[in-house]
Amino acid sequence: MGDYEKRVEAILFTTGRFMAAEEIAQLCQIGSIGVVKEALEKLRKEYETKDSALTVYEENNKFKLSIKKEYNYLTSQLLNNTELDGPTQETLAIIAYKQPILQAEVIKIRGNKAYDHIKILKDQEFVTSEKSGRTRLLKLTQKFFDYFDVVQDQLKNKFSEVEVKVGATTEEQKNLNQTKEINVNNEE
Repeated sequence: MGDYEKRVEAILFTTGRFMAAEEIAQLCQIGSIGVVKEALEKLRKEYETKDSALTVYEENNKFKLSIKKEYNYLTSQLLNNTELDGPTQETLAIIAYKQPILQAEVIKIRGNKAYDHIKILKDQEFVTSEKSGRTRLLKLTQKFFDYFDVVQDQLKNKFSEVEVKVGATTEEQKNLNQTKEINVNNEE
């Protein structure tokens, strides 16, 4: 397996979702979409020929590394028994990104269900809270950093790297939202 295939495989493995070749090329830092498509084809053939529970799926010109359908039954129980459900993980991600953060701000972003998520996160010792006026200040615990294998000092840097990668898309979304707000205000 060549370097390009290994890069593409690493990205597909890490994201676990369908991705267009252009996005894969950007994340792999490969300048040619054609090279990425060749790597994807080689990966798909390799997974087809070797005796593996994994395969590369293609759907609407998007690709995903996943478990072959005949082995899904083995993983369904694991996915149902994860320590944190999806919405709780999303609340934790907000806390990690903005930490320290006021509980009132998390509720504003995530809605009232976030109270339940925060309770779970506190019970599992991923976050701590301390009184701050009429709300609580939420912070990550050492257990969070150990569990997710992140060095506390490097967390903000990792978020900054992600922001740079998706910065253009976020900026475009902000501009779109501002345009919508202007249009709504003009209609009133």
